[in-house]
Amino acid sequence: MKLLNISEVYQIAIKIEENGIKFYTIWSKRLKDKKLKDIFSALAYAEVEHKKIFDKMLNEIEDYQPKEAYPEEYFLYLRAYADGLIFKIEEVEKKLKQIKTVKKALDFAIEREKDSILYYQEVKKILPNQQQNEIEKIINEERKHFLDLTHIKNSL
Repeated sequence: MKLLNISEVYQIAIKIEENGIKFYTIWSKRLKDKKLKDIFSALAYAEVEHKKIFDKMLNEIEDYQPKEAYPEEYFLYLRAYADGLIFKIEEVEKKLKQIKTVKKALDFAIEREKDSILYYQEVKKILPNQQQNEIEKIINEERKHFLDLTHIKNSL
């Protein structure tokens, strides 16, 4: 298995956000209920903003090498974890076709938010100090999405 480099860490984060944008946008278009439609639209917009942040972070790095304290196994772990998070576009579209109810869509979204939080928490450990605050903001927003989605699901 190939090691990740810091550029790939950001590219994976960007892909996670792109998958979120696609999922939330598709569901906002499918929904008839205005409140749910607006919620999914807002979630898609938040993912767009996260993607912009990761794009900016990616452009700011040069050849940053994480601290020596992170052995190769850690990067192998991040790669394996990311491989489980990142779906090929065909897989995303297939999954979207399988989700037939709002409740199932919310379940799927909740799981993706949890996975994203865990990934970003791990990634934060290897980022340059000046970028750790930015990723912490994203983690906090993803937590808020998780809570919002859970609340919506429980209220259905």
